[in-house]
Order: sequence, then C-alpha cells, then structure tokens
Amino acid sequence: MGVLRYVAKRLGLYLAVLFIGLTITFMLPRLMPTNPVDGYIGQLQSRANGTLTSEAIAEMRTNLEQLYGLNGNIFSQYVSYLKRVVLQFDFGPSFTYYPQPVSAMILNALPWTLGLLLTATFIAWVLGNMVGLVAGYFHKKRAASILEFLGILLYPIPYYILAVTVLLLLAYIFPIFPLSPTFPVGQMTPEKIGMIFYNSLLPGITLVLAGFGWNILSMKALAVATTEEPYVTYARLKGASNWTRMTRYVFRNALLPQVTALALSLGMVFNGALLTEMIFSYPGIGLIMRTAATGGDYNVLYGAITLSIIAVATAGLVIDLIYPLLDPRIRHK
Repeated sequence: MGVLRYVAKRLGLYLAVLFIGLTITFMLPRLMPTNPVDGYIGQLQSRANGTLTSEAIAEMRTNLEQLYGLNGNIFSQYVSYLKRVVLQFDFGPSFTYYPQPVSAMILNALPWTLGLLLTATFIAWVLGNMVGLVAGYFHKKRAASILEFLGILLYPIPYYILAVTVLLLLAYIFPIFPLSPTFPVGQMTPEKIGMIFYNSLLPGITLVLAGFGWNILSMKALAVATTEEPYVTYARLKGASNWTRMTRYVFRNALLPQVTALALSLGMVFNGALLTEMIFSYPGIGLIMRTAATGGDYNVLYGAITLSIIAVATAGLVIDLIYPLLDPRIRHK
C-alpha cells in the first residue's frame, strides 16, 4: 500500500505540473505584441498590392482564426487547445510554413536535437563524474587541485562565449571543422551519416565542455564529503584498497545526487537547443523556436514549448520512481 501511495502521489504531481505548464504555454503567446493573423493578412495584402477588399479581408480573418483555433473567447480557445494537444498531440498548421503541420515539423527536427544534446549531456556527465571522483577522493594531493581548477575554469564561462570561442579556435584559426557546416537531409547513406557526424562534432564538443565543469565540481564536493563518512574509514581499517573504497564506497553513495542532476539535465536539453543551433546552424528544435518567436507563430511555439515541458516533467517523474531503487534509505521509509 505504501508503494501505491508513493506512485500515486508522484503521478498526481506529474499531471499537475503538465496542466500548469500547458496553461502557461497557452497564455504566453497571447501576451506577445504580434498577432499572427494580422501578420499573415498583411503579407497577403502586400503581395496583392493592396487590392483585397475589406469583405475579403474579414472573411479571410474568420477562416484563419477558425483554422488556428483563435476564434471565440479565451475560455473556448483554451478548451479546444487542451483537447487537441492532450488527446491528439495536434498543434495545427504552422503560420510561417503553412500548410505544414506543426507536429510534422517537430518530429522532423526532434532527432537532430536529441541526437546531439542527449549524447553530449551524457558524455559530459560521465567524464565530469569520473574526473570529479578522482579529484574528490584524492583531494589532499596536488593533482586533485589541478583537476578542480579545470572545473572552476570551465564552469563560470557563459555558454555563448564558450561556443563562440570554440568556433573561432577550431573552425577559423585552426580550420579543423567547417565554419559553415552542412547537414544533408533526405534518405540517409553512409556518406551522409559521416558528414552529419563530422559537422556535429564542433557543437558537441562545446556542449560537453559546458557541462563538464559543473559535473567535476559537484562530484568532487560529494566525494570529499563521502570520503569522511565512518563506513569509508571502516573499510580503510579493514584493509580495503584505494580502488575498492573509491568505487564501491565513495562513488556509489556520491552518485545518487548526480543521477538526479542527470535526469533533470536530460529533461532540459531543449533549453540549450536554441543557442547551440543558432550559433552552429544546426537544424533542430531551437531554430524552429527562434523562427516561431520572431514570426509570432503561435502553434509552433505551443509545440516546441509543450515538448520541453513534457520532457522536464517526465524526467522528474522517472527519477522519483527509480530513486528508491538506487537508495535503500528511501525504500525503508
């Protein structure tokens, strides 16, 4: 019964987060100064050299508001929005790329974003924790100070400065990677896959460096605190080797908070998509969100932001459900 109550409570919190997130997502675009219907009609008028009559414009406005779910009051729009999004995952067509459905645009861009950001986040997490563990366990040695300095050096650098610096160094001063990468589309061939991998290395390196510093510092702090625990001292008095104490006693206990950080990082990969894809011309969710924000494309914003909310909330739910499996102290409560 305790397990069922725990799971039910976490599921209820998960649904509440989704509901609040979807509601905020619905309201925010309507607070923007741009009206997508007015913008679209203005484009048509300019193409028609102002020959559209007021009756034609009024009829067009009615049709567009109905097509994009903007007719009626705010409450009716909200109910219709929830029905389409929750039951059908349908965000309607895009204003900018009409009549292409938003869902199709997101599904086309999603593999690019996930392939780069998830891989880079995981690599940064593994490498950072390995370096931080060594630096924390041997924190009294001079080499540990050097490893810690590496984390202190990387962590405070804003991502956009780090990305531009890496781009200048490895694509301009030392032209190892192309300054303007090309990402082919269409049916994948070995040549295209190799080109995509090569052109993705530069943004991938930047993302790894951006997350590397934080993981070093956080794991080092956890490892230092765990090394002083009585059970680690007891293992040392029993004659356990440094490797055994570091991996079986320190690492396993210091890893628990890092697993939480990894889950939240994986859920928030879309937050790093915008800058990464703008700087490196990488096709993905970030570029779609930028175009939607500048063009007042409500539906694309709905789709991209909703996907990000679902990812963050789901990551939190997953870690809540698996954390008792990792930490027996929670299981026995």
